[in-house]
Amino acid sequence: MKAGEVYSGTMQFCWLKLLVGVLHILVAALLFAVLMGLAWMFGSKGVSVVLFLIWLSLLGIINFIFRHYLGYLLKAGHVAVIAQAFRDGSIPEAPFKTGVRMVKNRFGTANVYFVIDKLVGGAVKQLQNLFGRTVGMLGGIPGADALSKLGKFFIDISLGYVDECCLGYTFYNETQSAYKSAADGVVIYAQNWKTLLKNAAVTMFVVILVFALVVVVAALLFIAVIRLTGAVTEGTGIIGFVLALLTAYTIKYAFIDTWILVKMMSSYMAVAPTTQITFDLYGKLKGMSSKFGELLKKAEVSPAPATNVPSETPPTAGSTTAASAQSAQAEVVTQKLVYCSQCGAPVASGVKFCGKCGNKITG
Repeated sequence: MKAGEVYSGTMQFCWLKLLVGVLHILVAALLFAVLMGLAWMFGSKGVSVVLFLIWLSLLGIINFIFRHYLGYLLKAGHVAVIAQAFRDGSIPEAPFKTGVRMVKNRFGTANVYFVIDKLVGGAVKQLQNLFGRTVGMLGGIPGADALSKLGKFFIDISLGYVDECCLGYTFYNETQSAYKSAADGVVIYAQNWKTLLKNAAVTMFVVILVFALVVVVAALLFIAVIRLTGAVTEGTGIIGFVLALLTAYTIKYAFIDTWILVKMMSSYMAVAPTTQITFDLYGKLKGMSSKFGELLKKAEVSPAPATNVPSETPPTAGSTTAASAQSAQAEVVTQKLVYCSQCGAPVASGVKFCGKCGNKITG
């Protein structure tokens, strides 16, 4: 499927994200009105300053609740549906319900998703820092340092979308544990990092320009409204700017970020199925990134999903063989699996050497 089709087909998530953003702004505005009302009752500039600083501090807590809980889980469901769309070539009729179901089935609890998300994001960040050192060999060329920092700035922003692509692979490949699929997703990124980041870094220029434009327009509108209503006589510029940032963030979060996510996952899913890991990348990445090593370690003790479960229907005379096969498959699924640190291949517990690359299995 094309990125535009996936974006329009999953627009339901955009509107839900917009709703979360609007609620975020309303809560912030209501809290501001309450605190400024208290300041007006005291009639003291000192109290007004203190309450304003308290408002700014509480905004951080509100942002954490909306972004890291509601926003995280909403984004996880969206990533799941996008991955399914690129894998199966179709979008479900109820994208949100499907996304919620897929997240629950894949991760079980929100805590598992948060852990994997942090490990993947940390691994991508660590690897990108190492990859970036090989790019900037520009010596003493005038302006090279500033150009390198600017490039790193855009790449750092792009990484926020790359780790979602790696998480998307956990939904694309559902035959392994979520930890193992996430580790494979990071390896796929490592093999294709230049291609994936090139388009993302270019897109970031457009995003930042649009974001800045929205901030300026929204700030002017908020300042004008505040002055016309006479609600606040001092600090209207700062208040208008803060509210403008919240508004711009909401628009970016609901529509711009979603478009970039779809585009990035489109590029990622185009290379993921055909990427052949034929060399010692797991071992190298484990040595390069402690987060990746932790992710791979968790994959070794995390069982594969029990997709082949025995049927509850009583077996008939002609189905004894099939039932036995299903029972055997279910028993294999419940066994503890480990993964080779050299090639990432699954290895049954107790096996001393990897059957794919011959590496000695430790632990």
